[in-house]
Amino acid sequence: MNQQIRFAQVLLIDQENNNHGLIDTREALRLAGNVDLDLVVVSDGKEIPVAKILDYGKHQYQQKKRQHSSARTTVKEVRLRPNIGEADYNMRIARAIEWLGKGDSVKFQVRLRGREHQNRDRATELLDQIVADLSKAGKVQSLDKRSLTVQVVPG
Repeated sequence: MNQQIRFAQVLLIDQENNNHGLIDTREALRLAGNVDLDLVVVSDGKEIPVAKILDYGKHQYQQKKRQHSSARTTVKEVRLRPNIGEADYNMRIARAIEWLGKGDSVKFQVRLRGREHQNRDRATELLDQIVADLSKAGKVQSLDKRSLTVQVVPG
């Protein structure tokens, strides 16, 4: 960046993405100074590095923001009980459709407690109902009736 560039010549791209071609590093620094921006080497080429005139602080911020958004988790998890109320079920389905619309995948898990294990068929019916309700918003990636989970991906 700026005075730390140790190359005699650079391939210069200005702040409007115009290619100035091969130019002396001192001349490129002068051009960057005229518009109160920084000269940053964006690509160390084998022979000639590519330098760009830009606001370095803004560039770092955008890189960090891009990196943070790509690292975010995309699996949302919803836990249900087999005797869930109609309004609660509809709310969870609506939220799952919203998440699928944003590009996140949704994992539904039906949890059984105590004597609910005797009525496992109600839980599998609930999973089938979830698959049917979300068939328009996404496609089923995995359906495991043994562990009572279903994962739906956008599509």
